[in-house]
Amino acid sequence: MYRIHKEYHFSASHQLHRLPADHPCARLHGHNYVVEVELASETLNEVGFVRDYRELDALKTYIDEKFDHRHLNDVLGDDGVTAEQLAKHFYEWCKQRWPEVCAVRVRETPKSCAEYRL
Repeated sequence: MYRIHKEYHFSASHQLHRLPADHPCARLHGHNYVVEVELASETLNEVGFVRDYRELDALKTYIDEKFDHRHLNDVLGDDGVTAEQLAKHFYEWCKQRWPEVCAVRVRETPKSCAEYRL
């Protein structure tokens, strides 16, 4: 199986309202997010790619226009702003465009990562 990965970065704020008031993530805060999309294929295309990385630039455009320097609660609603939920959101968006997508990872910090895959 061939696998490729591509990273995208954005900064945004969010607030996790379901947490107790004394939890730090219940307060308004932000992250420098890293979104990594993974594609896999048993075969390569006619030029030897799983998919041309340039084709994935649509994800960068989507992130830049809808998520970068935004308050995620305003973008996705109060029930869609955890790293896990973001990973699923980006997975579904990508899977509609590129059938080879097999996973999306979202990092809020260098030490924490959430992943969505089927």
